Amino acid sequence: MAKITENTRNEVKETVYSFFIEECEVDASALNDETNIIRDIDGDSLMFLELIEIFKKKYQLHIELKTIGKYVVKHPAETIGALIDMTMLIIEHEDRIVNLD
Repeated sequence: MAKITENTRNEVKETVYSFFIEECEVDASALNDETNIIRDIDGDSLMFLELIEIFKKKYQLHIELKTIGKYVVKHPAETIGALIDMTMLIIEHEDRIVNLD
């Protein structure tokens, strides 16, 4: 479990934006927190899994993908902002994220 700071949020946001700029081949000006990942930039669910792997390594997280899957089914993240918020919860709570309901 990583300590959550404003710096952590900024790092997560920067990583998420950079990831989508590269993977979806879009200009940074095309992205904001309200950007719909699938509809607006042709993203997909596999990209989310790639991002989770990046954050698992970066923050040394101990969380199973099936745990994230259970959470995402109940709390889908359609926008970049929602994805950032969910990532922050994953970093903060790791496997305990399913107990937040």
